[in-house]
Amino acid sequence: MRDWVKGLMSRKVYMVALVLLVLGVSGYFMKSQLVNAGRGVAGPSYSEMSMDNNQTGAVPGSTTAPPETNGASGPKNSGSSVGDPEVISGASVAEKPSGAPASSQLSNAKHGWGMKRNSSHLQPEMPVSISAGLSKYGAYWIGSPNEKAVYLTFDNGYENGYTAGILDTLKANNVKAAFFITGHYLDTQPELVKRMVSEGHIVGNHTDTHPSLPDITDEQIKKELQTVERGFEKTTGVKTMKYLRPPKGEYSERTLAVTRELGYHNIFWSLALVDWVPMPGGPEEAYQSVMDNLHNGALILLHTVSKDDAMAMDRILKDMKAQGYTFKTLDDLVK
Repeated sequence: MRDWVKGLMSRKVYMVALVLLVLGVSGYFMKSQLVNAGRGVAGPSYSEMSMDNNQTGAVPGSTTAPPETNGASGPKNSGSSVGDPEVISGASVAEKPSGAPASSQLSNAKHGWGMKRNSSHLQPEMPVSISAGLSKYGAYWIGSPNEKAVYLTFDNGYENGYTAGILDTLKANNVKAAFFITGHYLDTQPELVKRMVSEGHIVGNHTDTHPSLPDITDEQIKKELQTVERGFEKTTGVKTMKYLRPPKGEYSERTLAVTRELGYHNIFWSLALVDWVPMPGGPEEAYQSVMDNLHNGALILLHTVSKDDAMAMDRILKDMKAQGYTFKTLDDLVK
């Protein structure tokens, strides 16, 4: 009888211990979920395999508008960005990140940049309210309507073997451009970056890890930009970077203010191509897409990963000059 009682007590102790263990593990996971839920949404990281698919809305001259723009001109509220694997799906207005006292009163509604198709060689239309908001924070997207000038820019998220050839073509045609580089590009292609500088091109900041800026805090934005700045200075000896191409063309009033306070001009565009993937029409499509939508003050965005752009580049530059266009730099635009 005594042995039976001892056995029963042992089983009870075992069951109590098991219940306490289960409750403890459950409590730990519940606490972890609550902590993680309070951290907010971090911006998506950039990887070499994801490409630099940041032009989610800019397709002047395309027959159909990208999902973010729905054919409308100017920036649009963006949530899920179909066709851009780097954009996190979610609400159309991003939550205001914490830890941003200097800009806490500013709107953090996320906008994506895009243009209505225009093949009449006229500048794309832009509501005054939007252009005034950009100007307030030193952002640019186009040049003067009265000057037959072109501003050529490239985004460099990763190297696909065409940048050297593009640099050769620019040099042969005596054209200066701006290249916006990520931290990944800087780390993996230091010689090409040094060549950009030595041949007189502007090198701009495209952030370290390519996040959507409205999704991260002021301090995280600062880190994204300063990481590239430090790497750029170490690689080239040049201390100043003053032009920023916001990843995916996404921004908010808060991010415009924060980046301007850090010394940057946000550079958007008035003409761009979906050129980070092969074009069905190849180099001819790249050529026609640029030339059919060319206009005074065009601020052109292309990607150096595009074989089609690289093969069409010499013809594009020569024919622009033949039509009376001159090539100017961002330094000429931002005075």
